[in-house]
Parts: sequence; C-alpha cells; structure tokens
Amino acid sequence: MQKTTVTALAALILALAAPAGVLAQNREHQQMAAELRMLQEQQQQLAVTLASINQALTDSLKALAARLDDTTGAMRKSFADQKLLIDNVAEGVRVTRERTGDTNVRIASLREELEALRQTVQALQQAAVAPPAPVDPNAPVDPNASAALPEAAPPVALPSTAGLSPTRLYETARADYFAGQWNSAISGFEAFLRAFPRSEQADDAQLYIGETYFAQNQWAQAITAYNQVVQSYTGSNSVPVALYKRGLAEERLGQIDAARASWETAAQSFPDSDAGRLARQGLDRLGKPQPPKP
Repeated sequence: MQKTTVTALAALILALAAPAGVLAQNREHQQMAAELRMLQEQQQQLAVTLASINQALTDSLKALAARLDDTTGAMRKSFADQKLLIDNVAEGVRVTRERTGDTNVRIASLREELEALRQTVQALQQAAVAPPAPVDPNAPVDPNASAALPEAAPPVALPSTAGLSPTRLYETARADYFAGQWNSAISGFEAFLRAFPRSEQADDAQLYIGETYFAQNQWAQAITAYNQVVQSYTGSNSVPVALYKRGLAEERLGQIDAARASWETAAQSFPDSDAGRLARQGLDRLGKPQPPKP
C-alpha cells in the first residue's frame, strides 16, 4: 500500500513538471524568433542602405563621366584651335620667308644695277676729254689768229657693258653658248670678267670660256682657259671640272703624261666630286705609266 502511494506521487510530480519544461522551451523559441526578425529587419535596412549607396555611386560615376567627356571635348577643341593657330603662324612664316627671299633677290639685282651704273660713270669719266687750257685775258690778241670756233670734242663711246648688270651680262653670254654662238659667247664672258672680276660667277664665266673652246676642238685654247680657272679661282667649285676637262683636252693633243697629272690632281683633291670620279675612270683607261726605255 505504501509503495503504491509513492509511485503515484512520483507520477504526479512528473506530470506537473512536464508543462514547465515545455513552457520554458516555448519562451526560448519566441526569443530566437524575435531575434531572427530583428536580424531580418537589420538585413533589410542594410540592403536598402547598400542600394542607396550604390545608386549614389552610380550617379556620381555618371556625373564624373559626363565631366570627363566635357573636359575631353574642350581639350580636343583647344588642341584643334592651337594646331590651326600654329599652322597659320607657320604659313605666315613661310610667306614671310618667300617675300624676304624675293626682296633679297630684288636688292641684289638693284645692287648689281647700281654697280653697273657706277662702273659706267667711271668709264665715262676716264674717257672724257680733258678741258681746254685757260685763256689769259691780259695776253695780246693776235689779229691774224683765226676767229673760227674750236672744234667740238668727239662723242665719248660708251663701253659695251654700260648699264648692264652682272646677271644680265652673264646670262646673255650663257645663252650664246647654249645656242652655239661660240664667238659671241667668248666675247660676252670676257666682257663679264673685265667688268665684274670679283663677281661670284667669275669662275663659272672663265670655265665657260674653256668649254666654248673645247666644243670647237680648240684644245690648246681650252687648256689655257682651264689653267686660268685653276690658278685664279682656287677653292671654287669650277676647279675640279676644269682639271678633268683639261685632262681631256691634253689627251686629245696626245699629251698623255699631262692628262694623267691633271686627272690625278682631280681624283686626289676632289675624290667625292663627279669630276673626281670621272678623273679616276680616265686614269683607269690610261692604265699605269710605262717605264722609260733604257
């Protein structure tokens, strides 16, 4: 009987304890559910915040890209304007240089004309007739003296180069040379050298004299003219041509040793010039000099 009572009490205690455990477990579930809802709300707020930040960044990037496009366009336009300005300045400089070159040519031509006029005046002064001797008013008058008037002085002949500029005189002689007017060409170049011996074209004029004689197969006269170029115009660009052509003229006359000497001088002194290369070809054609016979 006593055992039955204890068992009943234990069962009663267990029955009363079971609802308390269930209640405690329900409260933990509710707490966890509440915390989960809070986490979900925070996650939603964080998502909203991230979306807002992302939108703000997107708008900022769009604005920055627009500003970059505007800046790039402005820079391109500025570069285009600067290039146009530079091109205009360069064109202006080119035009100025051309006009300056034309002006320099005109000034040089005027100087030549003035030099020609000055030489003409000097020639007239040198050719002028001396003034008559002064008459003494206290000298006795010879009644038998002729009352005829003194004869007028003959007119002074102007030199052939009077009023001609060096360029005009040189080009006229050169035109005669290319036209085959040999005598006129030689006369023109000689007149040029007499009138303008210090001209920059003096060496060319002397070389053309030799070329004119060479074209007429007058080898001796050509050699003399070429010698004048070599002796009088040392350092000019006409010297190598004169040396080579002198060797050709000497070869035509059978002066082989003299031709070899002329070509050796041209080849050694002016190795990079066309005349120097032609001189080396002439030396190869002549071959080595033969030793003298015993």
